[in-house]
Amino acid sequence: MIGRVMVVVVLAACGGDKVHERHVDEHLPAGSGTQRAREQGDHVSIAPEMLRDLRITTAKVESRAAGERVSVLADVRVNQDAYAEVASPTTARVLRVLAKAGDEVKAGQPLVELASADVSKARGEVQAAEERVAIANQNLARKQALHADRLIPERDVIEARAAVKEAEAARTAAAGQLQPFAVSGAGGVLVLRAQVGGTVIERDVVVGQLADPSKTLFRIGDLSKLWLVAHVFERDAVRVQLGATGAASFAALPGRTIEGPVVWIGREVETPSRTIPVRLELANPGGVLRPGMSAMVSLPVGEPGGPVIAVPMAAVQRVGDRWAVFIPRGVGEFDVRTVGRGRELGGDVEILSGVAAGEEVVVDGAFLLKAEFDKASGEGGHDHEH
Repeated sequence: MIGRVMVVVVLAACGGDKVHERHVDEHLPAGSGTQRAREQGDHVSIAPEMLRDLRITTAKVESRAAGERVSVLADVRVNQDAYAEVASPTTARVLRVLAKAGDEVKAGQPLVELASADVSKARGEVQAAEERVAIANQNLARKQALHADRLIPERDVIEARAAVKEAEAARTAAAGQLQPFAVSGAGGVLVLRAQVGGTVIERDVVVGQLADPSKTLFRIGDLSKLWLVAHVFERDAVRVQLGATGAASFAALPGRTIEGPVVWIGREVETPSRTIPVRLELANPGGVLRPGMSAMVSLPVGEPGGPVIAVPMAAVQRVGDRWAVFIPRGVGEFDVRTVGRGRELGGDVEILSGVAAGEEVVVDGAFLLKAEFDKASGEGGHDHEH
């Protein structure tokens, strides 16, 4: 019979039940099929209390390029093109803190107000310099009038003009000393502002604290796009291509894969590990990724091949004298599906037959399901065909 069957998969997870609804063709590649699996008794049931301990995760069967891939360790970092660390340019006392960790700030937004003796001194020097310029201009005007009446020689006018230029230069220098302090308000109030827009990743400042240039008060970054730095062995890194798409999986996000392009390949080998850093850019629209997270990233190396069906390597288990995957069919219910195992593709395995792209297979927990199935089969619980 050729048709389509609606299958609802309910998989218990720590955070609650997730219900996935999909259509599965009854005509699957050779050696597969829900109906055939159930007729042969290729099925395993797990008690709810045991299911919680298995920590099962699933992934969809993918159609992907068959080129060689490598899986390497990686870590998430801030995008340094949209990142800034804020520190006081001089020793100062904290008067008021205007932002906290987790706040979204705009470039130029005030973060903290400080009281600084250096600011007071610099402001005083600017005011004194401005007064000297005013006096020099008044003196020049007086001497020009006297020269017009032929009461003083032209040399005195020339000297007065030189004095004005000297006073103006001193005023410019004094203003330059004050400018880095971003002064606002009266007296010696120093305001530190955000150099970039983004999220306040870290705040390390409290009212009354004595800040100095060596201490970072705020770390700010745009977390909507992050860097993933993969540590690739030199023999593989030289075959990674700019623009290639890598697929990252995270221990903190089981069952989820995030893809991103390769945007930079290091020009120097890190001697202790003999690896070359390869940087990917990952979009982070939901903010689920955090700087410092660890990951495994699968990268294509060499020339890409034609499309193949593939699943994560952990999903394929040896059951008796065959290779098999586990298909979730309900709470604690799994079909054991025979598959044809092909080449290893980095952290994935090519599947020659048995499943179709888009189907769901168990990844984490597949080995424990295999052990339960083997145990039940040994007790005669399944009429298992070899």
